[in-house]
Amino acid sequence: MKIALLSDAWQPQINGVVRTWTQVIAELEAMGHEFVVLHPGDFRTFRAPRYPEIQLAIKPGKRIARRLDAFNPDVIHVATEGPIGMAGRRYCRRRRLPFTTCYHTQFPHYMRAYYGLPTRLTYRFIRWFHGPAEAVLVPSATVGRELNDAGLDNVKVWCRGVDTNIFKTYERTLYEDLARPIFVNAGRVAREKNIEAFLKLDLPGSKVIVGDGPLRADLEQRYPGVYWAGYRHGEDLARHYADADVFVFPSKTDTFGVVMLEANACGLPVAAYRVTGPIDVVREGETGCLNDDLKQACLDAARLDPDRCIAYAQENSWRKCAEFILDEFVPITAHRSARRVRV
Repeated sequence: MKIALLSDAWQPQINGVVRTWTQVIAELEAMGHEFVVLHPGDFRTFRAPRYPEIQLAIKPGKRIARRLDAFNPDVIHVATEGPIGMAGRRYCRRRRLPFTTCYHTQFPHYMRAYYGLPTRLTYRFIRWFHGPAEAVLVPSATVGRELNDAGLDNVKVWCRGVDTNIFKTYERTLYEDLARPIFVNAGRVAREKNIEAFLKLDLPGSKVIVGDGPLRADLEQRYPGVYWAGYRHGEDLARHYADADVFVFPSKTDTFGVVMLEANACGLPVAAYRVTGPIDVVREGETGCLNDDLKQACLDAARLDPDRCIAYAQENSWRKCAEFILDEFVPITAHRSARRVRV
């Protein structure tokens, strides 16, 4: 099967969208499917206001149409709601082609946080964007209910996975000079991740931030006692997880949080707020602790059994994730045949 993926988020960005699709594509290609990915690196771009790490394509529509015509895909999937996603949606609508979409991030909440846009307006956009899709894939049942409440009735819950060949336990050698217990966070150092809520906590031991982003310089200056490791990848990232004791996930806006599964696979229990994302990933009292008091969640999580975290993570594979989305794709030829039969 020839699959076209349109995404405004792609390498070298480091986020859940990129990580998810990189893994899924690898699994589907291993199963014999062919991919083309249309992403910002294919176009002239400009930096997103207030978020320079994100590059947005400039007028990608005509080139996207030419690329899709040349590739002649069996399936079209639109992963994001940016300029590339919009162009892909327009291509499908004009040609009356079926397509599926994803809802990876709490788009209305991010637009309010960064640009002050009322959520009622952005939810209207979300209904317009995702409504015509054969299915909009969401990372958790909680997010699915939120979109149902917002007026979408084509929602399907899509699982996430973790590569346990990389994310596993390792010998502890990285943080020998830091006092334990070690509380770690990994990901983009950006406003929506609410990292300062973690940095403000009065906790025993040490705090580690693995990642980078627009807020790092400011936070690093104001919290000099924190160990800042910068971006890490692959086994290096896994070792930074595995050498810690608790993974702290302070975000209140993530739809899932693949990093929590990665941390579990390395033997780390998760401490988080009781909000969308953690409530669908964490098994309370087993793989982590959820509490409106993040400090208490951290202290409680430090007492959990690492082996139970590892066992839980091993239940979630990227192959399972890839097989699910394969079942949800709607082949263009099958859709056309069904339309002819109905006529």
